[in-house]
Amino acid sequence: MNSHHAANDDVPFSYPVKVGHISANPVRIGLSANADELKALAKLWDVVSVEYLKSQLQVTRWKRDGIKITGDVQAGLTQSCVVTLEPVSSVVDETFEHVFVPEGSKLARMMTNEQGEIVLDPDGPDTPDQFSGDTIDVGAVVAEFAALAIDPYPRKPDVDFAGYGEAKAGEDKKPSPFAVLKDWKKD
Repeated sequence: MNSHHAANDDVPFSYPVKVGHISANPVRIGLSANADELKALAKLWDVVSVEYLKSQLQVTRWKRDGIKITGDVQAGLTQSCVVTLEPVSSVVDETFEHVFVPEGSKLARMMTNEQGEIVLDPDGPDTPDQFSGDTIDVGAVVAEFAALAIDPYPRKPDVDFAGYGEAKAGEDKKPSPFAVLKDWKKD
């Protein structure tokens, strides 16, 4: 199944799934971004280009009212090297699991201690996201997990920061405004 929804600025990769159609049996969904969606994702992610984005998902019921999405996402993209600004190809290949519960569900409440402080377990599961209405956009979930896996500082192989910017910094170095005070003496 490919997504054939028009890309827009808010959600460039969209594939809504009706929650009521999800039973105890898993629903398998295969997604692949079209050319317009790839261009919109490149703009959203601030990369040179996105060559492909695809995902295989399994959507199941979770604790009666919730929905659990498990799957993988693969993307190929071109970014600008943070040192040379030359194009750098990179690949995203991630697996993920995400849970949604209806708005106001007690399953989405944050756990608190006796003082009323929210208790988070960094190694524990994430708190489920809430959805309203009867639809979850699994395409937006896929795009979000792909975006989280993008290297924020891509570099061409064997490129170091040495020699870029450091020589100029030394040449343009101005004396400290406090240098004149070092010879100043109190009377």
